[in-house]
Amino acid sequence: MSDAPTQPAPDQLSYEEAREELIEVVRTLEAGGTTLEESLALWERGEALAKVCQSWLDGARSRLDEAMGTEPED
Repeated sequence: MSDAPTQPAPDQLSYEEAREELIEVVRTLEAGGTTLEESLALWERGEALAKVCQSWLDGARSRLDEAMGTEPED
């Protein structure tokens, strides 16, 4: 069993938390030095974090559009 702390699910993070973790994932991948298995796990985590960030941004855009009385852009 690993002593590493378990990470919260990406959808449980705030936009800021998800963005900061995504930045760290990218830095780690760019730095190299990880095994293929570690790299794949980081990539998958990064993809999930990116989706969460996009969801937060989409929600913010939708609320702004509603507040301004405009139609959402596609």
